[in-house]
Amino acid sequence: MKAVVQERFGPPDTLRLREAERPRAAPGQVLVRVRAAAVNPYDWHMVRGDPYAARLLGGVGLTRPKRPVAGIDAAGVVEGVGAGVSGFLPGDPVLGFCPGAFAEYACTTAELLVPRPAGLTFEQAAAVPMAAVTALRGVRTVGRVASGQRVLVNGAGGGVGTFAVQIAAALGAEVTGVCSARSTGLVRSLGATHVLDYAREDFTEGRERYDVVLDNVGNHPLGRLRRVLAPAGVLVANGGGSPGRVFGAIGGMLGLAAVNAVTRQRLRPILPATPDGPVHRDLLAVTALVEAGQLTPVVGRTWPLAATAEAVRHVEEGHAAGKTVITVP
Repeated sequence: MKAVVQERFGPPDTLRLREAERPRAAPGQVLVRVRAAAVNPYDWHMVRGDPYAARLLGGVGLTRPKRPVAGIDAAGVVEGVGAGVSGFLPGDPVLGFCPGAFAEYACTTAELLVPRPAGLTFEQAAAVPMAAVTALRGVRTVGRVASGQRVLVNGAGGGVGTFAVQIAAALGAEVTGVCSARSTGLVRSLGATHVLDYAREDFTEGRERYDVVLDNVGNHPLGRLRRVLAPAGVLVANGGGSPGRVFGAIGGMLGLAAVNAVTRQRLRPILPATPDGPVHRDLLAVTALVEAGQLTPVVGRTWPLAATAEAVRHVEEGHAAGKTVITVP
């Protein structure tokens, strides 16, 4: 099969399209014929091998990538199932977390897959797993957004942000989205009542106070973010946007914990959903929202499999609108 292979840590240019051995479904696994794969900030962190602390924890690889084929989010068709798998048959359209997704075929465990909603293209379906589950956890699980609350989403035009705006609006919140000028119309169409262009207006200097702030960007000091929170408000910090090559999101989490101990405001981190944790229930929840017409994946740009390195670089630059998706013929 054709696959995007990485033999060492480094910039996106280290990714190479090559012939690779087609995987086989082991017991408990499902072999997926990949039709589309999404690019996340998680992917370029894995490509570069940062933060360095993640290498010591064993999930990335210490001196070179633990997984030679890059990519996580995928949508496609079941090609085969291993022993002990029930609920999936060859030919079933699916989406989910598939390590090695930047390839024609990828294997994953059955718990990391769900049926693809009938109304989605493969490109839209691939955009769902990591970003939509992260948004669901940030808005509903951690932020506990309720009807009538005032919610601000920083980075509303990005992958997680476009899902978060829709989920908060579906819960009945009054949503303010912060994004670039080119994304203001999109964010408003997703359900935001107010939209701020970050280049023209700094939301941390305004008079508005919010019950929940979901920060996907990490471009404001904690003190300024707390300034726009209601006295008992919740700041949800998405670790996917945390800078720092040594500790990354870990450093931000420690800072939140220290301040959280001395304030009425609740400061909560949320790390991106990954295939290393339980996600099946959340995948079912976001696909249910899709089927109910309350959630629509936003695909900003697509790239062919041969241009995966360019797509990863595009996401790493930090200004991608919606989700960036790789198409696999």
